[in-house]
Amino acid sequence: MSLPMMTSVKRLFGMKVFAVRSFLVMVLFCSVPQILSAQRSDLPYVPGESLTYVVNYKWGAINTDVGEAVTSLSYIDTLGLFHSVITGRTYKFYDIIFKVREHFESKFFDDPIKPHYFYRKTQEGKYRIKNTFHFEKDTNLVHATVQKYDRIPVDTILVGTGNTFDIPALFYKVRTMDFDRVSVGVEQPISFVIDDDVYNFYFILVGKEEKKVRGLGTFNTLKFAVRLVAGSVFTGDDDMFIWVTDDENKVPLLFESPIIVGRVQGRLVEYSNLKGPLTSKIK
Repeated sequence: MSLPMMTSVKRLFGMKVFAVRSFLVMVLFCSVPQILSAQRSDLPYVPGESLTYVVNYKWGAINTDVGEAVTSLSYIDTLGLFHSVITGRTYKFYDIIFKVREHFESKFFDDPIKPHYFYRKTQEGKYRIKNTFHFEKDTNLVHATVQKYDRIPVDTILVGTGNTFDIPALFYKVRTMDFDRVSVGVEQPISFVIDDDVYNFYFILVGKEEKKVRGLGTFNTLKFAVRLVAGSVFTGDDDMFIWVTDDENKVPLLFESPIIVGRVQGRLVEYSNLKGPLTSKIK
């Protein structure tokens, strides 16, 4: 595999753990608060939930798994905050070509779900960056500290909206939405903060679909499209697609997206401590 191809893979993996940032990335009806549940008892996840995703890269005859991302969730009773950790890494073979390590942490309120604190530590080859965000609960201001390499940290204030989130908090926020009240085909604007900027894009409910996930089985799912902004990784010509379990857990199962060189896919491979059984599984 050529270095330019691996550079494209690492850029995506670094961004989206999201699926992930992507899911990661998914995240994203946060701009439609009237369809979101604010009751902690109604949340589709519980402390102790853990999800593992594998990131796959495709280009021509190349079809290979290049890394993985793991999410974990706990609850800090004394603070009334959820604590989410998302880690991502390339596999050992790809470390030789371009090593990627991602560590995201988010602390967010549960009623309503609002971000409180975010920390990011990233290594992509020789590139290193750290983010520390503090969100003002009653305003749209985000106090951000960004440090690249070992340089002096830079402080700035970002202005978001009432529905601007960090990526881990966004991952959990979207799962609280009332899917029965979301209109098919309607674009929903979304925003999240990362590094020293606020990013906006659109999320669209496509409809219901049976989807097979390698290694897990076939599920009844809700399919979504994410309209991405063109840049150094994504083409901007096609949508990212995300499939979420059509049951009480609302677990992101799969995502697919074109990138500048090839195509990337993230799939769920392991899960534990879900709120309830995966009743969406058909076989």
